Amino acid sequence: MGLVLVMLAIVSGLCTFAILTGLTPITPTPQVVITLLSINGAIVAAMALMIGWQVLYLLKARRHGVPGASLHTRIVASLSLFAAVPAVIVALFAAVTLDRGLDTWFSERTQSIVDSAITVAESYLSEQGDIARNDIEAIANGIAQQKSVFENDRNLFLRRLATISALRSLTAAYLINQSNKRIEASVTANRRVTFESPSDEMFRRAAKGELVVEGPINRNLIRAIVKLKNFDNHFLYVYRSVNPEVIQQLAKARAEKAEYDKLLGQRTGLQLTFALMYSGVMFVFLLAAIWLGMWFADRLVEPIVNLVGAARRVSTGQLDVKVDVRKGAGDLANLGSTFNRMTEQLQTQRDELVATNHQLDERRRFSEAVLSGVSAGVIGLDPHGVITLTNRSALRLLSIDRATLTGKTLPSALPQMEPLYRKACDSPSGNAQGQLDIRVGSQERNFVVRVTTERSNEDEHGYVVTFDDITELVSAQRNSAWADIARRIAHEIKNPLTPIQLSAERLRRKYSKEIKSDPKVFDQCTETIIRQVGDIGRMVDEFSSFARMPSAVLETNNLATVVREAMILQKASLPEVEFTSEFPEGRIEADFDRRLITQAVINLVKNALEAIEARQEAGDDNGAHIKVAVSHHDDKVQIDIADNGIGLPKENRGRLVEPYMTTREKGTGLGLAIVKRIMEEHDGRLELHDAPAEFEGGKGAMVRLLFPRKAKTNLADVSAAEEKPKVKA
Repeated sequence: MGLVLVMLAIVSGLCTFAILTGLTPITPTPQVVITLLSINGAIVAAMALMIGWQVLYLLKARRHGVPGASLHTRIVASLSLFAAVPAVIVALFAAVTLDRGLDTWFSERTQSIVDSAITVAESYLSEQGDIARNDIEAIANGIAQQKSVFENDRNLFLRRLATISALRSLTAAYLINQSNKRIEASVTANRRVTFESPSDEMFRRAAKGELVVEGPINRNLIRAIVKLKNFDNHFLYVYRSVNPEVIQQLAKARAEKAEYDKLLGQRTGLQLTFALMYSGVMFVFLLAAIWLGMWFADRLVEPIVNLVGAARRVSTGQLDVKVDVRKGAGDLANLGSTFNRMTEQLQTQRDELVATNHQLDERRRFSEAVLSGVSAGVIGLDPHGVITLTNRSALRLLSIDRATLTGKTLPSALPQMEPLYRKACDSPSGNAQGQLDIRVGSQERNFVVRVTTERSNEDEHGYVVTFDDITELVSAQRNSAWADIARRIAHEIKNPLTPIQLSAERLRRKYSKEIKSDPKVFDQCTETIIRQVGDIGRMVDEFSSFARMPSAVLETNNLATVVREAMILQKASLPEVEFTSEFPEGRIEADFDRRLITQAVINLVKNALEAIEARQEAGDDNGAHIKVAVSHHDDKVQIDIADNGIGLPKENRGRLVEPYMTTREKGTGLGLAIVKRIMEEHDGRLELHDAPAEFEGGKGAMVRLLFPRKAKTNLADVSAAEEKPKVKA
């Protein structure tokens, strides 16, 4: 449809040009011009609508990001500009040329030439009229004296009139009686001269005494009429012939002058008509050129658009994309063939990479399966010390997620391991081993760490860091050693304590009355011996209790009730201390040893009191406050005991649970160690924290006991099961 319209537009434009330039037999009349303008206008409007629709489609496609739309728009704009600029330049040049040409046609010089031709002819006629005027006046004066001859001898009068007419070169002379409208006398130069009656206007003017001269109208004759004196209502009417060529030239000059004046008046309309016709033809060819440019752009951009669309599909992973290669498309065909070869190679390489990655994934999954089954933590490092691999045990032991470690260097992620890593890097063997204390959450954990390098012939090779948490093992070893020491101390010290105490009491009873000099000092000394022996005895009892920690007998009890009962005794004995508690509604059933949990709560309350006393001794007497809270979370129960005492140290906080490790002058260092042993018996753990912010503004410490609600093995049930067969027996 578009091609047909363009061909029709071109044919219409050529026909219009041919008609206007006179190359066809069709005369460019106003009706023809209007018809041509209408046809060209309709074609221009149809082509403008067609091109406008295509332009809107292009702009819409560009706005929606259709592949190639932007390039298509730029090419169409460039081709349209290349077509429009020359057309506009030619239009301006034609308009200027037409205006200059019209200026030449209608210049003052040309007008002067046209006017001069008419003036010359009119001057000749005016001269002949003056001659005729003089002749008729002279003849009229002569005839006025010949009235008697006219009346008595007409022949003589006619001869005299003929002689005078011949002398004056008159073509004809007539003596007319207006009363009876009759010619009284007539003289003609030849027989071809015919009489033409004067008009009534000429008679009227002549009757008034005016000599009337009338120039040539339809014939090459100048007519003149005058009333004769001494005659009754008689008029002399004469003809004088002039050169007929002058009359013809004058008529032609007047006609051309009229045509010239007409064209001069139509100059603006002529320019407007030319502009409309030229604009119509110009727009026809211009829009045809634009449409052809758009058609060419479509043909040019189509392979590029196909390449862009295929490239986008390739970017999404569709490597099986092919573009149609058109024969004879030149460089674009070569580009399409090259693109197809590239996609084939990419697909082949991707298939190979997928197969290789599949193998690597299988190996990685195998390695991860092996590493996930290892209880020790494993961290893989690249040659630059960046963490590339971590197993589940490493994340569990460090209580950290994989994203926090992967991609970071070992010194930045785990600065505690940096010395061993540097040592391994500097060592010829590439190995280093040692024990490190690392804070995990709020606890200090003890790890054995080993750094080894992979065996490789390359200059750059990575490292493997393996580590394991030996906190419990070290604690168990220390507890075992301290328990053995405690038994020895209790045995060696407790034996002499009784004789010492008995001897001191006997000395006080027997000699207190006999000593006369300074008996007060004697009583003080014996009292001090007895009191210190008692203190040592209690310390030995604690040693014995730690060394002979009994196994927990787990029974199902209400934990809230047990803790509440343990607090009653403390509240009664310490009225100056503010005790607050937080227990959930209902029962908290759990499997635990009632006696050991009570002992653990009492020990923690005593530690809290000692911390408060230490704060008060330091000069901060802000009151004593202890809070006990019991809660349960899923399958675990929790006891929190917080105080507003002096708080816990930041450094070596984890070692406070070791035997004989204390920060107080009077402490034995066995309170927290015993509580930790009790938690171990319940398969739980002891946690040391700072006081929460909502409690006394975060001042003080909080100890947390956390153990399962249901024991893995209920020792009481096992004992009962063992006793049943005996009963039957």
